[in-house]
Formats: sequence, C-alpha cells, structure tokens
Amino acid sequence: MITKKLVNESIDYIIRHLDEEISIEDVADYCQLSKYHFSRIFKEETGVSLYAFIKRLKMEQSALRLKLERDKSITDIGVDYGYSSSNYSSAFKKHHNISPAEFRKAMNTTCVPHPFYTDKVARFQSFEEYDQQIIIKELDNFVVIHERHIGNYIELGKNWCDFTEKYKDYSKEDTPLIERFYDDPSITSVEQCLYDICMTVDKNCSLDNVISIQGGKFAFYRFDGLMQDIFVAFQGVFNIWLADSGYEMDKRYGLNIYRDIDRQNMHVVMDLCIPIK
Repeated sequence: MITKKLVNESIDYIIRHLDEEISIEDVADYCQLSKYHFSRIFKEETGVSLYAFIKRLKMEQSALRLKLERDKSITDIGVDYGYSSSNYSSAFKKHHNISPAEFRKAMNTTCVPHPFYTDKVARFQSFEEYDQQIIIKELDNFVVIHERHIGNYIELGKNWCDFTEKYKDYSKEDTPLIERFYDDPSITSVEQCLYDICMTVDKNCSLDNVISIQGGKFAFYRFDGLMQDIFVAFQGVFNIWLADSGYEMDKRYGLNIYRDIDRQNMHVVMDLCIPIK
C-alpha cells in the first residue's frame, strides 16, 4: 500500500509539472528516494519505466492541446513540453503515427472514430446545442476513498462493481461516486488510460487510501442516456464546445459525478465536470 501511494503521488506530481522541464531526478527527489530505487519501484507498480511514462504523457497531453487550442501554434505547444519544433514533430509522429499538423486537421471535425466500437463513428451536435446544456459552477474540495487504475479502461464497469462492493460499509444511499480522469480515450490507448474511481466519505475516515480532490471552477454537462453513448457525448463537449467556448482546460483532473446508475438497462445519469480557467 505504501508503494502504491508513493507511485500515485509521483504521478500527480508529474501531471502538475508536465509542461515544465521535469526529470526523473525531480520525481525521485519529490518522493525522497534515489532515482534508481524509485525508478525500479515505479516500473514494478506500473509496468513501464518512469521515463517512458513521462514521455507518453507529454505526447498525449500535447495532442489534447492541439485538439483544443486551435489558435496556438504547433511549435509553441511543443516548446511548452520541452521540444524544439523539429524534435517535437519527430517525437509526435513516432508516438502517434501521424504528424502534429495532420493530427490537428483530423481532430477538428464533426466526428471521430469510436475507440470502443470500431465499426462506429462518433458524430457531434453543434456548439449552440452543447452550450445550452452546460453550466459553469464552483465545486468545493471532496474527501474520497480512491483507487487508481492505469489501462483496461474497457473494464471500468467491472472495476466500479468491485470497488463499491469492497467499500459498501462506507456508502449511503446518496453517497456520490466520482470518476477522476486525465486521459482522452480518442488519443490515449484504452489500455493505457489513467483514471481514479472514488467514493465520498467523512473527512475523519481512517482508511489509508483517502485523499482530497481539489475543487474549483468546472463546466458541467449533464449526461442522461445509455452507457454506450457516453463517449460520443463527452467527445462532443471537448471537440466542439470546449474548443470554441473561450475557456481553457485547467491542469486539475476532470470529474464524472454519477447521479444514477441502472446497470440492468445500461442507463446512467452523470455530470461531466471539466476543470476550466
């Protein structure tokens, strides 16, 4: 448990500093371990080296910004992650099998391939339709039991069932379930997505895996529909609404707050909460 907590804290540190010059030594120093010892712990826990993890996050978060920040130049986005113009283009193409310019052009459309149903295409509504459904709110901090997962995003439903059964003694009828997400599954492989599943608890809960989730300003989008349609709705909010809204996505994690889940009929009511600034 101590090792898992340490690795989770290191991942949060990496995310907060991803657009800075961050080294393996920086992360190891933050965790108060030698870089060799911590690198070994990190790989044992995540299955990838610390260097590969940082590089992947830089490539995938820069891709998300290419999609959302259409007025910012490709060169400037690359520089934000420590790359020169030529190096960024080369590294991006090696990771995504497409150049940054080609990627941006492919993402700025009214539809994208569906990563969970390969025979389907996600088609979006207009900006005006999304805008009518989105509310800007301030959220307080949450105290939650949390478990982190990297990969197997397709198994989210099973992970939720296991989680709620494990912590059922801490749950009440109106206890919110919160999914904290960082990756975009239209960019990151569904086998490598980073997400936390959480349940709110009293601040005096003595479990080891209790953390505080930072609140702040969020754009709320209420989804009320079939689970299979969640990806399409959320991609529309990001691709169409956020890109043209005038808001920028903040470094904080995004949140899905579940209001009602009907597993028998595969129906869910949830709020997609995008951290904005």
